[in-house]
Amino acid sequence: MLKYRNVAFIGAGSMAEAMISGLINKAGISPDRITAANHSNENRRIELNEKYNIQTVAFNELSLSNTDVIILAVKPKQAEAVLQQLRPALQDHHVILSVLAGISTRYIEEILEKPLPIIRVMPNTSSMIGESITGISAGKYVKNEDLDLAQELSKAIGKAKIISEKQMDVFTGIAGSGPAYFYYLLEHMEDVAVENGLDRELARDIAAQTLYGASKMVMESDDSPAELRKKVTSPNGTTAAGLEALAENGGGIAIERAVENAAERSKTLRKEFEKVPAL
Repeated sequence: MLKYRNVAFIGAGSMAEAMISGLINKAGISPDRITAANHSNENRRIELNEKYNIQTVAFNELSLSNTDVIILAVKPKQAEAVLQQLRPALQDHHVILSVLAGISTRYIEEILEKPLPIIRVMPNTSSMIGESITGISAGKYVKNEDLDLAQELSKAIGKAKIISEKQMDVFTGIAGSGPAYFYYLLEHMEDVAVENGLDRELARDIAAQTLYGASKMVMESDDSPAELRKKVTSPNGTTAAGLEALAENGGGIAIERAVENAAERSKTLRKEFEKVPAL
Protein backbone atom coordinates (compact mmCIF):
# COMPACT_ATOMS: atom_id res chain seq x y z
CA MET A 1 0.00 0.00 0.00
CA LEU A 2 1.05 3.57 -0.65
CA LYS A 3 1.30 4.45 3.03
CA TYR A 4 4.36 2.23 3.30
CA ARG A 5 6.12 3.95 0.38
CA ASN A 6 8.60 6.82 0.39
CA VAL A 7 7.71 9.50 -2.13
CA ALA A 8 9.97 12.10 -3.76
CA PHE A 9 8.57 15.08 -5.66
CA ILE A 10 10.79 16.55 -8.35
CA GLY A 11 9.35 20.05 -8.49
CA ALA A 12 7.71 22.09 -5.75
CA GLY A 13 5.00 24.07 -7.55
CA SER A 14 1.30 24.35 -6.79
CA MET A 15 0.40 20.94 -8.24
CA ALA A 16 3.11 19.24 -6.20
CA GLU A 17 1.84 21.02 -3.10
CA ALA A 18 -1.74 19.91 -3.77
CA MET A 19 -0.58 16.31 -4.02
CA ILE A 20 1.58 16.62 -0.89
CA SER A 21 -1.37 18.03 1.04
CA GLY A 22 -3.63 15.22 -0.16
CA LEU A 23 -1.13 12.50 0.72
CA ILE A 24 -0.71 13.82 4.24
CA ASN A 25 -4.23 14.99 5.09
CA LYS A 26 -6.37 12.51 3.15
CA ALA A 27 -4.23 9.44 2.51
CA GLY A 28 -2.58 9.57 5.93
CA ILE A 29 0.99 9.39 4.67
CA SER A 30 3.52 10.38 7.31
CA PRO A 31 5.35 13.60 6.35
CA ASP A 32 8.69 11.97 7.07
CA ARG A 33 8.08 9.71 4.03
CA ILE A 34 7.78 12.67 1.65
CA THR A 35 10.59 14.69 0.09
CA ALA A 36 10.29 17.64 -2.29
CA ALA A 37 13.19 18.88 -4.39
CA ASN A 38 13.64 21.84 -6.69
CA HIS A 39 16.59 23.46 -8.38
CA SER A 40 17.06 26.89 -6.88
CA ASN A 41 14.04 28.26 -4.99
CA GLU A 42 15.18 27.82 -1.41
CA ASN A 43 12.36 29.99 -0.05
CA ARG A 44 9.83 27.64 -1.58
CA ARG A 45 11.55 24.65 0.02
CA ILE A 46 11.48 26.39 3.41
CA GLU A 47 7.79 27.19 2.93
CA LEU A 48 6.86 23.56 2.21
CA ASN A 49 8.99 22.27 5.05
CA GLU A 50 7.37 24.62 7.56
CA LYS A 51 3.84 24.04 6.27
CA TYR A 52 3.88 20.23 5.94
CA ASN A 53 6.93 19.14 7.95
CA ILE A 54 8.29 17.24 4.94
CA GLN A 55 11.93 17.00 3.95
CA THR A 56 12.98 19.47 1.26
CA VAL A 57 16.30 19.55 -0.59
CA ALA A 58 17.96 21.11 -3.59
CA PHE A 59 17.62 18.86 -6.63
CA ASN A 60 21.37 18.21 -6.89
CA GLU A 61 21.36 17.01 -3.25
CA LEU A 62 18.45 14.58 -3.65
CA SER A 63 19.11 10.94 -2.84
CA LEU A 64 16.75 8.31 -4.28
CA SER A 65 18.20 5.29 -2.50
CA ASN A 66 15.34 5.13 0.03
CA THR A 67 12.65 6.35 -2.36
CA ASP A 68 10.06 4.10 -4.03
CA VAL A 69 7.85 6.57 -5.86
CA ILE A 70 9.20 9.50 -7.88
CA ILE A 71 6.72 12.16 -8.97
CA LEU A 72 7.86 14.40 -11.81
CA ALA A 73 6.17 17.78 -11.39
CA VAL A 74 8.46 20.21 -13.20
CA LYS A 75 7.67 22.38 -16.21
CA PRO A 76 7.63 20.45 -19.51
CA LYS A 77 10.54 22.46 -20.91
CA GLN A 78 12.67 21.22 -17.98
CA ALA A 79 11.74 17.58 -18.53
CA GLU A 80 14.64 16.41 -20.67
CA ALA A 81 17.34 17.95 -18.46
CA VAL A 82 15.74 16.63 -15.27
CA LEU A 83 15.33 13.13 -16.69
CA GLN A 84 18.96 13.07 -17.86
CA GLN A 85 20.08 14.00 -14.35
CA LEU A 86 17.83 11.42 -12.71
CA ARG A 87 18.79 8.53 -14.98
CA PRO A 88 22.02 7.39 -13.23
CA ALA A 89 20.27 7.19 -9.85
CA LEU A 90 17.21 5.23 -10.97
CA GLN A 91 16.90 1.61 -9.83
CA ASP A 92 14.62 -1.32 -10.59
CA HIS A 93 12.32 -0.69 -7.61
CA HIS A 94 11.44 2.87 -8.64
CA VAL A 95 7.97 3.76 -9.92
CA ILE A 96 7.76 7.07 -11.78
CA LEU A 97 4.61 9.14 -11.90
CA SER A 98 4.68 11.99 -14.39
CA VAL A 99 2.61 15.16 -14.01
CA LEU A 100 4.42 16.63 -17.02
CA ALA A 101 1.81 18.25 -19.27
CA GLY A 102 2.17 17.21 -22.90
CA ILE A 103 4.94 14.67 -22.24
CA SER A 104 4.20 11.04 -23.11
CA THR A 105 5.37 7.97 -21.23
CA ARG A 106 7.15 6.87 -24.41
CA TYR A 107 9.27 10.03 -24.42
CA ILE A 108 10.30 9.46 -20.79
CA GLU A 109 11.10 5.80 -21.47
CA GLU A 110 13.30 6.74 -24.42
CA ILE A 111 15.33 9.23 -22.37
CA LEU A 112 15.75 6.97 -19.34
CA GLU A 113 16.60 3.87 -21.41
CA LYS A 114 15.53 1.65 -18.50
CA PRO A 115 12.54 -0.72 -18.20
CA LEU A 116 10.93 1.24 -15.38
CA PRO A 117 7.18 1.70 -14.85
CA ILE A 118 6.21 5.18 -16.08
CA ILE A 119 2.67 6.32 -15.30
CA ARG A 120 1.22 9.56 -16.55
CA VAL A 121 -1.09 11.23 -14.01
CA MET A 122 -2.91 14.39 -15.06
CA PRO A 123 -4.80 16.15 -12.25
CA ASN A 124 -6.55 19.46 -12.76
CA THR A 125 -6.51 22.63 -10.69
CA SER A 126 -9.33 21.40 -8.44
CA SER A 127 -6.70 19.20 -6.81
CA MET A 128 -5.96 22.27 -4.66
CA ILE A 129 -9.20 21.60 -2.77
CA GLY A 130 -9.12 17.80 -3.06
CA GLU A 131 -11.70 17.70 -5.86
CA SER A 132 -9.57 16.88 -8.91
CA ILE A 133 -10.40 14.41 -11.62
CA THR A 134 -7.10 12.76 -12.54
CA GLY A 135 -6.44 10.87 -15.75
CA ILE A 136 -4.04 7.94 -15.43
CA SER A 137 -2.33 6.20 -18.35
CA ALA A 138 0.29 3.47 -18.22
CA GLY A 139 3.61 3.14 -19.98
CA LYS A 140 5.11 0.01 -21.48
CA TYR A 141 6.53 -1.50 -18.28
CA VAL A 142 3.66 -0.79 -15.87
CA LYS A 143 2.17 -3.66 -13.84
CA ASN A 144 -1.28 -3.80 -12.23
CA GLU A 145 0.20 -3.10 -8.81
CA ASP A 146 1.81 0.06 -10.18
CA LEU A 147 -1.54 1.24 -11.53
CA ASP A 148 -3.14 0.50 -8.16
CA LEU A 149 -0.53 2.67 -6.52
CA ALA A 150 -1.15 5.54 -8.98
CA GLN A 151 -4.88 5.34 -8.37
CA GLU A 152 -4.43 5.35 -4.61
CA LEU A 153 -2.21 8.41 -4.77
CA SER A 154 -4.53 10.24 -7.18
CA LYS A 155 -7.58 9.59 -5.02
CA ALA A 156 -5.88 11.60 -2.29
CA ILE A 157 -6.71 14.71 -4.35
CA GLY A 158 -10.10 13.68 -5.79
CA LYS A 159 -11.27 11.05 -8.25
CA ALA A 160 -9.16 9.07 -10.73
CA LYS A 161 -9.88 7.41 -14.07
CA ILE A 162 -7.61 5.03 -15.99
CA ILE A 163 -7.53 5.93 -19.68
CA SER A 164 -5.34 5.10 -22.65
CA GLU A 165 -2.60 7.55 -23.49
CA LYS A 166 -4.31 8.28 -26.82
CA GLN A 167 -7.25 9.61 -24.80
CA MET A 168 -5.10 11.96 -22.75
CA ASP A 169 -5.44 14.89 -25.19
CA VAL A 170 -9.23 14.95 -25.05
CA PHE A 171 -9.04 14.38 -21.30
CA THR A 172 -6.91 17.53 -21.15
CA GLY A 173 -9.44 19.37 -23.33
CA ILE A 174 -12.21 18.54 -20.85
CA ALA A 175 -10.66 18.15 -17.41
CA GLY A 176 -7.50 20.19 -17.74
CA SER A 177 -9.13 23.18 -19.43
CA GLY A 178 -12.67 22.60 -18.16
CA PRO A 179 -12.35 24.67 -14.97
CA ALA A 180 -11.66 27.72 -17.15
CA TYR A 181 -14.83 27.05 -19.19
CA PHE A 182 -16.75 26.91 -15.92
CA TYR A 183 -15.23 30.17 -14.71
CA TYR A 184 -15.99 31.78 -18.06
CA LEU A 185 -19.66 30.80 -17.81
CA LEU A 186 -19.81 31.93 -14.19
CA GLU A 187 -18.16 35.23 -15.09
CA HIS A 188 -20.85 36.04 -17.66
CA MET A 189 -23.71 34.92 -15.41
CA GLU A 190 -22.33 37.17 -12.69
CA ASP A 191 -21.91 40.17 -15.02
CA VAL A 192 -25.43 40.03 -16.41
CA ALA A 193 -26.85 39.70 -12.90
CA VAL A 194 -24.98 42.86 -11.84
CA GLU A 195 -26.25 44.67 -14.94
CA ASN A 196 -29.76 43.76 -13.83
CA GLY A 197 -29.49 45.08 -10.30
CA LEU A 198 -27.77 42.50 -8.08
CA ASP A 199 -24.60 43.35 -6.20
CA ARG A 200 -21.58 41.37 -7.37
CA GLU A 201 -21.05 39.26 -4.25
CA LEU A 202 -24.67 38.13 -4.22
CA ALA A 203 -24.61 37.48 -7.97
CA ARG A 204 -21.48 35.35 -7.61
CA ASP A 205 -22.95 33.29 -4.78
CA ILE A 206 -26.16 32.66 -6.71
CA ALA A 207 -24.41 31.65 -9.93
CA ALA A 208 -21.72 29.51 -8.24
CA GLN A 209 -24.21 27.63 -6.05
CA THR A 210 -26.49 27.07 -9.04
CA LEU A 211 -23.71 25.52 -11.11
CA TYR A 212 -22.38 23.54 -8.15
CA GLY A 213 -25.82 22.12 -7.37
CA ALA A 214 -26.47 21.22 -11.00
CA SER A 215 -23.10 19.46 -11.23
CA LYS A 216 -23.81 17.52 -8.04
CA MET A 217 -27.17 16.40 -9.40
CA VAL A 218 -25.46 14.99 -12.50
CA MET A 219 -23.01 13.04 -10.34
CA GLU A 220 -25.73 11.67 -8.05
CA SER A 221 -28.38 10.91 -10.70
CA ASP A 222 -28.81 7.98 -13.06
CA ASP A 223 -30.13 10.40 -15.68
CA SER A 224 -27.92 11.80 -18.42
CA PRO A 225 -27.29 15.56 -18.58
CA ALA A 226 -29.67 15.73 -21.57
CA GLU A 227 -32.41 13.98 -19.58
CA LEU A 228 -31.92 16.27 -16.60
CA ARG A 229 -32.05 19.30 -18.90
CA LYS A 230 -35.36 18.15 -20.37
CA LYS A 231 -36.82 17.58 -16.89
CA VAL A 232 -36.16 21.18 -15.85
CA THR A 233 -37.31 22.73 -19.14
CA SER A 234 -41.04 23.49 -19.33
CA PRO A 235 -42.50 24.33 -22.75
CA ASN A 236 -42.58 28.10 -23.29
CA GLY A 237 -41.09 28.64 -19.83
CA THR A 238 -38.16 30.75 -18.66
CA THR A 239 -35.62 27.92 -19.01
CA ALA A 240 -36.79 27.18 -22.54
CA ALA A 241 -36.34 30.87 -23.42
CA GLY A 242 -32.79 30.83 -22.05
CA LEU A 243 -31.89 27.64 -23.90
CA GLU A 244 -33.27 29.10 -27.13
CA ALA A 245 -30.87 32.02 -26.77
CA LEU A 246 -27.96 29.64 -26.20
CA ALA A 247 -28.85 27.62 -29.29
CA GLU A 248 -29.34 30.73 -31.44
CA ASN A 249 -25.94 32.04 -30.40
CA GLY A 250 -24.03 28.80 -30.88
CA GLY A 251 -23.65 27.91 -27.21
CA GLY A 252 -23.36 24.14 -27.69
CA ILE A 253 -21.10 24.43 -30.71
CA ALA A 254 -18.84 26.88 -28.85
CA ILE A 255 -18.37 24.38 -26.01
CA GLU A 256 -17.58 21.57 -28.44
CA ARG A 257 -15.07 23.76 -30.27
CA ALA A 258 -13.44 24.75 -26.98
CA VAL A 259 -12.81 21.11 -26.04
CA GLU A 260 -11.60 20.24 -29.54
CA ASN A 261 -9.24 23.23 -29.70
CA ALA A 262 -7.77 22.47 -26.28
CA ALA A 263 -7.28 18.80 -27.21
CA GLU A 264 -5.62 19.77 -30.48
CA ARG A 265 -3.30 22.19 -28.69
CA SER A 266 -2.34 19.40 -26.31
CA LYS A 267 -1.29 17.28 -29.30
CA THR A 268 0.67 20.18 -30.79
CA LEU A 269 2.51 20.89 -27.55
CA ARG A 270 3.50 17.24 -27.21
CA LYS A 271 4.96 17.23 -30.69
CA GLU A 272 6.88 20.44 -29.97
CA PHE A 273 8.32 19.15 -26.70
CA GLU A 274 9.09 15.64 -27.87
CA LYS A 275 9.76 16.11 -31.59
CA VAL A 276 8.28 12.65 -32.19
CA PRO A 277 5.32 11.35 -34.22
CA ALA A 278 1.85 11.58 -32.70
CA LEU A 279 0.63 8.70 -30.57
